[in-house]
Amino acid sequence: MVNAFIFLLLALLSEIVGTVGGFGSSVFFVPLAGFFFDFKTVLGLTGLLHVFSNIAKLVLFRQHIQWSLIWKIGVPSVLLVIAGAWLSNHVQFQYAEMLLGLFCMFFAVLFWYKTDLKLKPTNSNAVTGGGVAGFLAGFIGTGGAIRAVILTSFGLEKNIFIATSAAIDFGVDLSRSVIYVGQGYVQGNFWWYLPGLIVIAFVGSYIGKKLLNSVSPEQFRKVVLIFILLTGLVMTGKSLLRLF
Repeated sequence: MVNAFIFLLLALLSEIVGTVGGFGSSVFFVPLAGFFFDFKTVLGLTGLLHVFSNIAKLVLFRQHIQWSLIWKIGVPSVLLVIAGAWLSNHVQFQYAEMLLGLFCMFFAVLFWYKTDLKLKPTNSNAVTGGGVAGFLAGFIGTGGAIRAVILTSFGLEKNIFIATSAAIDFGVDLSRSVIYVGQGYVQGNFWWYLPGLIVIAFVGSYIGKKLLNSVSPEQFRKVVLIFILLTGLVMTGKSLLRLF
């Protein structure tokens, strides 16, 4: 029961941080949940948590969705998350999490000091980035940091950023959750976590939205970069611990 309480508390904190950062809780939830469960169970629980998390964000931020980016980023994300989720049951790439973590740290540090440096907000970058983010979400459980990189390049206002990210993520997480459950990633004794995760999804999103109201655009940019950096540190550190 103590482990279950700690796990749910960490899930709530991940949801709050993910809402404020604008790229979902999985970048924190996946590496932290890995200390409690095996990798496939983590993938299954992450997908289910995010389905409800994104429903909550869509309710809270629905009027801010930028639909043009949904098609450019969301469609390739959904298509490739299906491939990544299927491959997760057939291929083990032990360095994928470490590489993503190193990329996140590099990106965060680079854009922190190079404030005028941006990816070009082109259709090709949107489609490519969306596809990569979707594939990683299905394969290793998190692709939100990559999607944040792409969305940041479009200079979106913070509410538009979060709403658009949540709309894309909803399609991604619903698709991969169907595959995860079908492949048996969530066994019967883990389903009792679902009611708690549903509550956490809505409560965490609500608290995150309230905190977001007190953040300026420049502070929001820095918050996103700090969260991406911390995500990279956690993912890289966890990968190194697994190796040694």
